[in-house]
Amino acid sequence: MLEAINKIKGIERIRFVSPHPKDFTDDVIETIAKCDKICKLVHLPLQSGNTKVLKEMNRKYTKEQYLKLVEKMKNKIPNLTISTDIIVGFPGETETDFEDTLEVVKKVKFEQVYMFIYSRRVGTPGDKMKNQIPENIKHKRFDKLKTLVESQIEKNNQKYVGTIQKVLVEGTSKNNDDMLTGRTDSNKVVIFEGDKSLIGKMTELEIVSEHMWYLKGNLFLGT
Repeated sequence: MLEAINKIKGIERIRFVSPHPKDFTDDVIETIAKCDKICKLVHLPLQSGNTKVLKEMNRKYTKEQYLKLVEKMKNKIPNLTISTDIIVGFPGETETDFEDTLEVVKKVKFEQVYMFIYSRRVGTPGDKMKNQIPENIKHKRFDKLKTLVESQIEKNNQKYVGTIQKVLVEGTSKNNDDMLTGRTDSNKVVIFEGDKSLIGKMTELEIVSEHMWYLKGNLFLGT
């Protein structure tokens, strides 16, 4: 399907979102690597970096399998970036279990991390577990993860400054109607000044600064 979509004229960018790690097969990896329209950002949900917690979550992979998959993808897909989801404070998660999650984050160096504090949902298996984590501990762990992730993002953003990025312009900025916003191949938000006729089009921008959750760019007029 990805190969077929890649051949359609008029489609310039394809985002393949949230494949389950256990279903991420070699042929999918090869397809992403060779198809020029498929974004080289893969959203690969982790949820937890501890195998015991993953089993309790009914996730069909281990910490080691996840890291092995990431290594394989990075070796086969040029310029790959990875985003993920992480849940902090799942019932039974010990401090050591949580440290496993931090270890995976340090190793993978995710482009983006969507972080969540576990909350009980009536009727779910997790709600029936007796070893619930106290709220203060969940929030403490979340803050620790957030600090690590933000330090990695800040460092990673520096590599974009001074580069030319092809951006799909999505619309005006939420905070400033005089600015346009778009996304890079790696799903980075870029804010820039430009005519609204650019909305819906691909354009090249020179990245001039980074601001944690977005980049700022100028229209690239060529050399």
